[in-house]
Amino acid sequence: MKMMPPLILLSLCVSAVYSDSHSLRYYYTGITGPGSTLPEFSIVRYVDDQQIDIYCSDTGRAVPVAQWMKDNLGPEHWERETQIDQRDEILFRHEVRLWRKRFNHTEGLHFTQVITGCDLRDEGTSIIYEQYRSDGEEIMFYDTKTESFIPTMAKAQTVTQRWNRPETGRVERTKVFLKNICIEKLRRYIEYGREDLERRVPPRVKVIGRESGGITKLHCLVYGFHPRAVDVKWMKNGTDDVPTYESTNILPNPDGTYQIRVTAEVILKDGDSYSCYVDHSSLEEPLLVRWDLKRDFPRVSTIIVVVIIFLILASGIAVLRTNKTSDTSHEESPAAPTLDITLDESGL
Repeated sequence: MKMMPPLILLSLCVSAVYSDSHSLRYYYTGITGPGSTLPEFSIVRYVDDQQIDIYCSDTGRAVPVAQWMKDNLGPEHWERETQIDQRDEILFRHEVRLWRKRFNHTEGLHFTQVITGCDLRDEGTSIIYEQYRSDGEEIMFYDTKTESFIPTMAKAQTVTQRWNRPETGRVERTKVFLKNICIEKLRRYIEYGREDLERRVPPRVKVIGRESGGITKLHCLVYGFHPRAVDVKWMKNGTDDVPTYESTNILPNPDGTYQIRVTAEVILKDGDSYSCYVDHSSLEEPLLVRWDLKRDFPRVSTIIVVVIIFLILASGIAVLRTNKTSDTSHEESPAAPTLDITLDESGL
């Protein structure tokens, strides 16, 4: 089955790198309206950065994606997960119908998403969370301190009021799932996939600078690292952070590692130095890779030298051809017809 990424992902933290932290995330996505080729409902689960399974309304089945999930869990598990997911689909669709009326989503394509899960940190602490989105905007979330649903948009107040009533049991079910079921599942999944999940591959770093119109763009390409979490930024004189001009998402490589490029725009001044800072769980200490203007300059010089050599050669060839033409014009005229006859006889 083709893996389907969730429509909206929570921003994974790339500014803090935890060596043995793990997360379990559930992405529930419902799509309503015409024009979509995606399933009307889906559940995608991730452990850390790896998709472990998927359920969608097109098939009505929960199926494994990660190889270590296939190896450790048999048909009984997937049958049980399918039944749970089918029940969640019914409840989700019911809520979406109510939300469509409340949010006045009567026409067009709309999607609703619930992002829920738990984290286990290396120091033994845990974090739980649940967030609700409509068309990409957060509308409410589950507050772990007050153990209640909090609206972040006015139109979600009616929903949270209904869900917070004790008789609905919604708060209690959410609390039990996040504090007990989610954490227990995450611990079990970590044991199944520990070898792959905790694989450490250190990043490689390449820095390049390109000047245009008095502004220099500094590019820092960090690639070949695993796991996904990484902290990358440009620094001036080894201490000051440089505002990021552009940053790509953390992208997967075919070999299971990741890459990211961070770009900054600077105006070069005498005495200033720029370095790319990289922190990753595979490193004992963060890397600080300095960009050297002199190192980039030879590349430009080489190109200029090659162009000059090419122009010299081209000029020399032109002179030789001119001299040859001049010499040929002094030969006897019968030589030319002989060449024509040879070409005709060869059929060229």
